[in-house]
Amino acid sequence: MTAMPEPHEPASGAHATRGRSAALALGALGVVYGDIGTSPLYALKECVNGPHGVAPTPENVFGILSLVTWALLLVVVVKYLTFIMRADNQGEGGILALFALVIPKGAFRGDAGWRARMLMYLGLFGAGLLFGESMLTPAISVLSAVEGLGLITTRLGALVVPITCVILVALFMVQRFGTGKVGMVFGWVMLVWFTVIGFAGVVAIWSHPGILAAANPLFGVRFFLAHGWHGFFVLGGVVLVITGGEALYADMGHFGRRAIRMAWYALVLPGLLLNYYGQGAELLANPAARTNPFYALAPGWTLYPMVLLATAAAVIASQALISGIFSVTRQAVQLNYWPRVRVVHTSAEEAGQIYIPEINYLLMIGCICLVLGFRSSSGLAAAYGIAVTGTMTITSILFYVVARDRWRWSKWAAGSLVALFLVVDLAFFSANVNKIAAGGWIPLAIGAVVFAVMTTWRRGRLELGAKIAQAALPIELFLDDVKLRMPPRVKGTAVFMTSTSDGTPGVLLHHFKHNKVLHEQVVLLSVKTERVPIVRGGHAAEVTELGNGFFRVIARIGFMQDPDVPRILEVCGRKGLVALPGDTSYYLGRETLIMLPSGKNMAIWRKVLFSFLSRNARPATQFFRIPPNRVVEMGAQIEL
Repeated sequence: MTAMPEPHEPASGAHATRGRSAALALGALGVVYGDIGTSPLYALKECVNGPHGVAPTPENVFGILSLVTWALLLVVVVKYLTFIMRADNQGEGGILALFALVIPKGAFRGDAGWRARMLMYLGLFGAGLLFGESMLTPAISVLSAVEGLGLITTRLGALVVPITCVILVALFMVQRFGTGKVGMVFGWVMLVWFTVIGFAGVVAIWSHPGILAAANPLFGVRFFLAHGWHGFFVLGGVVLVITGGEALYADMGHFGRRAIRMAWYALVLPGLLLNYYGQGAELLANPAARTNPFYALAPGWTLYPMVLLATAAAVIASQALISGIFSVTRQAVQLNYWPRVRVVHTSAEEAGQIYIPEINYLLMIGCICLVLGFRSSSGLAAAYGIAVTGTMTITSILFYVVARDRWRWSKWAAGSLVALFLVVDLAFFSANVNKIAAGGWIPLAIGAVVFAVMTTWRRGRLELGAKIAQAALPIELFLDDVKLRMPPRVKGTAVFMTSTSDGTPGVLLHHFKHNKVLHEQVVLLSVKTERVPIVRGGHAAEVTELGNGFFRVIARIGFMQDPDVPRILEVCGRKGLVALPGDTSYYLGRETLIMLPSGKNMAIWRKVLFSFLSRNARPATQFFRIPPNRVVEMGAQIEL
């Protein structure tokens, strides 16, 4: 086995001191571990309740705790912290960053092999499942926390759903202000959370120290032998303890592998295990606590502050997933798998803190509908497991491709390791399949819708680009015609945006045909998104002088960067192309799509969907940050 490459640390922490690493670890508590940190609210409860739950007998409690322990160790420690986080894309993680590493650029072309297309479909569907998880996480986390009110008095129990909806609406309404101001306290709140739940577990364990023997994996084996298939389906509840494991990988670029590991081993893992074992000890002492073993650890007056702390932790867990899906959406837009959306930067210092209104309100509506539809965390748990295990499985498959193609591992080395991952992933996924009818279909449906949008947008843009390229005139012929005609030239610079890096843009041909005049300086500008997070250095903009006042500029950005055309022109100024902002006009094409009834290249339903997405996509002027008072748009009709 060849040595695995070390992932790049983020720029802010490449030379971090121990103090800086501790600060990053504290930040990771509030962002990375919010989801998995709130799993004790509902995970063990689902294992001893419902149609596939088991009675809280000593044998069952020991067996479940053994499965919980080894799920955390095998999935989080071995899979993600030890191996998956090494598959970084310039320090960035997450399923789309991994997707960008393994998917060839021609995966949508007809000559692409079945392997490339299959990997593409898996990656995009995995991203779709993340959208589903981003709706389920706020709903189940906040609902399970607020359900503690029902234990205080039955009158408050009737208010659980309305209070949950109010909290969720407030959570999504404040997204426009960004997480910068409140983000500083997230880590401290989660520090208190893990300390409190760990201490609550210690108190219960103190009365039944023998519960610690459940760490022996033999108890898990005996549990399966005793319960057979019913025991296997209990894994559908056990999997809830590792929800948020994908966040360890997705947020690697924000905090770095070192800080994420430090937070996990120093506080998160001990706090989780102590609380789960404490819940097990409470179930042994009081089987009636199966109704809600987490809140059973907070007797008397301590229940009130525990409900408040749990609600705060649930909001933080929700915030992490919401912010994460904003980042995933921006990556999808830059990789040309999603229509242009409005990206609002909520921090002048942190480029990763963004807000996307369209996605925010879509998530809010989805969360409210889920809460009103299921009305309990137990109902939502069935849907949650499918989303988590589906994403985990796809990540394992893509990791195998990285190990083989990028790291040159042997088939035996990569296959044996990923086979171990898949045994665990598929076991958890299979245990949740029987819950599809009870709600598991929801993340699958969300994933299918997102998958359809992504593939349709990508295919439509490729087909549209091919149509434009077919109609494009070779730039050499156009320049020869300009030299022959000698048209009038006016002062200033004209920038013609084009999606192709060769040929003559259609908008330039229309402009010359109708106005019969050119600017002294004409720039043909193409913005290309590379399959890396960030493109640095002076080579981000390539300037080629074509003669007679014409220049071709190819700007390259990463999928974590936003295109900024005026800034690109500033960079070009250092390479001999000077364009004064006050004397620069931007020419954009606005295509009107005419959908032909023939479905040769695209199915009719895809054409209709692509047309709808195109009409509602964010205008190119805003997307490329072009001054609106310097823009000239020229329309064209294109048959698709």
